Amino acid sequence: MLGGLHDRSRQAAGNVKQAAGKAMDKPRLHAEGVAQERKGEVQQALGKGKDAVKKVVGKA
Repeated sequence: MLGGLHDRSRQAAGNVKQAAGKAMDKPRLHAEGVAQERKGEVQQALGKGKDAVKKVVGKA
């Protein structure tokens, strides 16, 4: 559960960086925000996959 929260907070921080980069005309900051958001999305997806595997293995 905590991992999911951390992943979502990473996504939110990425969104903030994107908006700040766009507002201040700083492409590098915007790109960092995009990368940070994507990393959070990937980590969240991996966590969901691990949970699904654990459920299947637990039922076997």
